[in-house]
Parts: sequence; C-alpha cells; structure tokens
Amino acid sequence: MIELNGEPTEVEPDATLANVLALLGLSMQSRGVAVAVDGAVVQRALWDTYKLAPDAHIEVLTAMQGG
Repeated sequence: MIELNGEPTEVEPDATLANVLALLGLSMQSRGVAVAVDGAVVQRALWDTYKLAPDAHIEVLTAMQGG
C-alpha cells in the first residue's frame, strides 16, 4: 500500500512510477507533470524504472493554466 496524493492506494508489489501515473490517467509523455517520492523529486527519465517501496508517499503535481 502506498500513499498517492494523500490517499492510500493499492499497487502491485513491483509497481513503478509509470504504473502509478497510469492510475491517474497520465503517461510518461504527459506535459506539465512533476512527481515526488518521499519528498524528493524524481526525474522523468526514471519514472519507467523507479520501483516503489510498499510504504512510499507519492505526490503527483500537474501544471494548470489560468490565473
């Protein structure tokens, strides 16, 4: 079980950041997306291979237009 944007979320034991983004309807190609795991930003190039610990805290931020 991980925490995704403050909500407990069940994922496969070998889940990557890319798998978690897919749960949110996002992909590696989604623009304006930043991801932090346990408070540290993870580079986009690593999302596909970054394996998550069972108790990881993930924050996914998306840029919004407007003002």
